[in-house]
Amino acid sequence: MNIFLQHNPTKLYFGQGQISQLSTEIGTKKVLVVYGGGSIKQNGVYEDVMEELKKAQATIFELPGVEQNPRLTTVHRGVDICKSQEIDILLAVGGGSVIDCTKAIAIGAKYDGDVWDLITRKVPIESALPIGTVLTLAATGSEMNPISVISNWETKDKLGWGSPLVFPRFSISDPTYTFSVSRKQTVYGIVDSMSHALEHYFHRTKNTPMIDGFIESLLRTAIETGPKLLKDLTSYDHRETMMYISTTAFNETLSNGTDGGDWATHRIEHAISAVYDIPHGGGLSILFPNWLEHVLEDDPSRAKMLAMNVFGISSEGKSDLEVARDGAKALRSFWDSLEAPNRLSHYDIDDTDIELIIDKTFIKPGVGVYKELDRESVKDILIRSL
Repeated sequence: MNIFLQHNPTKLYFGQGQISQLSTEIGTKKVLVVYGGGSIKQNGVYEDVMEELKKAQATIFELPGVEQNPRLTTVHRGVDICKSQEIDILLAVGGGSVIDCTKAIAIGAKYDGDVWDLITRKVPIESALPIGTVLTLAATGSEMNPISVISNWETKDKLGWGSPLVFPRFSISDPTYTFSVSRKQTVYGIVDSMSHALEHYFHRTKNTPMIDGFIESLLRTAIETGPKLLKDLTSYDHRETMMYISTTAFNETLSNGTDGGDWATHRIEHAISAVYDIPHGGGLSILFPNWLEHVLEDDPSRAKMLAMNVFGISSEGKSDLEVARDGAKALRSFWDSLEAPNRLSHYDIDDTDIELIIDKTFIKPGVGVYKELDRESVKDILIRSL
């Protein structure tokens, strides 16, 4: 294991009825409520939030309309509100896209220039408004991490960034708030959560049996729970389990003592959705098994572990490479059983923009940790994915 520091300052309120904590956390401050396309007004979440904010005698401002891949233009709108109204705290009500947008607004509100300077690391992030979240979609783990992804639609760039200053101060995770999430979005959430765990799993650090076992347990639980949830979308028990899986898969717990994992698949997916604006979970379900098939040819060791310890594949009479390939096939088979997308053609994407996607993948140097990819490797993964 590597030396590590574990510090997560997010206060997590988990379980049914925890929205009652919101009034105490917000108080009488000026709050900007950030949300997406309006589903929270149909499922009762908006009403619950507003009731608590009014109970706290907060001054309420709103920013609706955050996109599935949150755009810089929406961040700009939020920053303008924060500055003109002297907002004290931001409240993200939604899933990862809404929370990611809110994190960008938080740093932009404290910066005199364009927030894109901070996201692209041209200027260091030195300050941010405090953030709270009310989670309505189990997928990204953004409710308990310092990471955000923002799309600049004008330049066709989608960039991940992070800062300890944008850890949410508190997050409210009530599984009942995910009951109205559609089957398709639930599938994307399962894939997204598992992908975060898998990215952490493919690291190069020695002597990590506890973290490896933790990740394997999380993946086995997702494999057991996911299909049950899809058969009963309003099961509290299954929603509860998947919500905690998604939070734990990306709240920095799984990177303790390791090099942090690979994340090349995320880089490639960001490049694709920067050009085509596809759902993040859908892109990952297409790419990750193909990335895995690509890298296991050089080193099958971790894919073999995945095959045996997560999917229960026997190694008897097989080479390490054969077991590893069986593991990649098992992952693809499981996601196929959920009816997750498995080809880019699902989104009408062909090879027309492959070179552009590769360019966008390498907008920052260093793609991959388990295996650092070059342009030909990324091209191979994309061709496998068509």
